[in-house]
Amino acid sequence: MLVPIRLLIADNHPPMREGLSALLEKQPDFQVVALAKNGPEAIAQYQQHRPDILLMDIRMPEMEGTDIVVTLRNQFPQARIIILTIHDGDEDIYQALRAGACGYLLKHVPCQELFEAIRRVHAGQKYVMSSVAQKLTERFSDSELTDREMEVLQLMVQGKSNRTISEELCIVEGTVKFHVRNILEKLGASDRTQAVTIALKRGLARL
Repeated sequence: MLVPIRLLIADNHPPMREGLSALLEKQPDFQVVALAKNGPEAIAQYQQHRPDILLMDIRMPEMEGTDIVVTLRNQFPQARIIILTIHDGDEDIYQALRAGACGYLLKHVPCQELFEAIRRVHAGQKYVMSSVAQKLTERFSDSELTDREMEVLQLMVQGKSNRTISEELCIVEGTVKFHVRNILEKLGASDRTQAVTIALKRGLARL
């Protein structure tokens, strides 16, 4: 007798949750046991149903996707979580996999590849679609920002001036300018606006 792979779907968009559930239920070896619309609900549903696979967006209301992964992996070390999202920033991908996600797929993934990814992760493998793997490779080929540069970048994204950044971080304005120059160089940006755009696209900072 075929034992189905039990799935929990967590996504804040009802059409996506329901459409994905209907699609997966058509496969004889899949069974959707629960749906969740936000982070706390995803954790509660996981605790209640103990699914084989959690299929989850990286951006969730009330709780970040990576925090959900960390929370569940701490409680259930064998938890198998696949990220299914539209967000393909290299930092999002890196942080999700670092947190313990077993797979990372984009929502335009072909149905058959999605099914195959679920089956592979259930079998104990990891699955990252090729375009996502390429983004991850590019991330490691670039110069990484230091922790202080990340702090400065986040304040840049918030529209803070060098003077305001220096006051908030308790460093002199000249040091802020030094960090900004390094950030522009490492991101390949010609000015602050382009640096902010690149940072948001890659998931290095949030609005």
